Amino acid sequence: MKQDLYHQLNPYIRLKETEILAPAFYEQLIAADLPKIKELLNTTVYGNYLTADFPNDFAAVLNKELLASYSELVERAPVPEVVFIFTMRFTLHNLKVLTKAHYIGENFDHLYLPDGFYSLEELKHAIDTGKSAVLPSSILDSINEVREYLLESAILQGIDVIYDRGFLKEQRRLGELLGYPELLQEIITFIDLTNIITALRCVLQNRSQAFLTAVLSSSGSIPKETYLSFADKEITALRDYLLTSEYADLLKDAIGGETINFARLDQIKDNRLTEMFASAQTQAFGPLPLLAYLNAKEIETKNLRLIVTGKRSGFTNEQIKERMRITYDI
Repeated sequence: MKQDLYHQLNPYIRLKETEILAPAFYEQLIAADLPKIKELLNTTVYGNYLTADFPNDFAAVLNKELLASYSELVERAPVPEVVFIFTMRFTLHNLKVLTKAHYIGENFDHLYLPDGFYSLEELKHAIDTGKSAVLPSSILDSINEVREYLLESAILQGIDVIYDRGFLKEQRRLGELLGYPELLQEIITFIDLTNIITALRCVLQNRSQAFLTAVLSSSGSIPKETYLSFADKEITALRDYLLTSEYADLLKDAIGGETINFARLDQIKDNRLTEMFASAQTQAFGPLPLLAYLNAKEIETKNLRLIVTGKRSGFTNEQIKERMRITYDI
């Protein structure tokens, strides 16, 4: 059975879970000032990367630890593509940065982030030639769509739109190919919530149907055409539809009032995915513990970034707590 592939990895994942920061530790961080936060983090896996200018360098610190974890798991995972579901966002970042560098004649190689799969040289070759022997065909399709787009337009924002849409398409394709129901459901939920947030922003900004067609993904469970029907309507029409959809209970806290709370929507999206993986604590087989660990590292990164950025920006402890993503005790 495919599930049995993980019987050697999952005990190791349980060991790695002991490094995940507990809710009580976050309480200590939120109550501390920046020097004390650095002192506390020195006792964790992040201590290996902390610099003298820790508050200003913290984003790089988080990326180093995240990428170190991913690189290790790419080597250990029986199906490395499961890890790529999470590291693909670094591939996306790299494609955006390197494509823009190529077309404006600059060198942004220093912004490249290792994703555990595709080297700087491989990505630059694909962008330069439109060909690749290693990249998935759907990602290569996005690269070539960008190449065609830039033959007619000099607006670099279109690069992000094309790559973002291709990213979601590749997530869905890979989820179906791997055949793990838990992973596919997480991906579909992620795409749906991403589409919902994007559609709400676009309708509020009176964007055209053509614009919505360009920025929305067709890979979710709610057809793209459903969102397009609200292009020329008031935001209340889209909101009312969403409050009768399968996501109504999830969204009502953010869209049920007079205004749309987009910060809360982003928080809801992250929390929903964490809740979906919470059952991994009782799973001994299959990829769910690996997926839950990868998600926990993502959430940990977001929470730590929020705390340090919040402290630097003068947020109160309560303001930071309100924006925190949920975690669970391992």
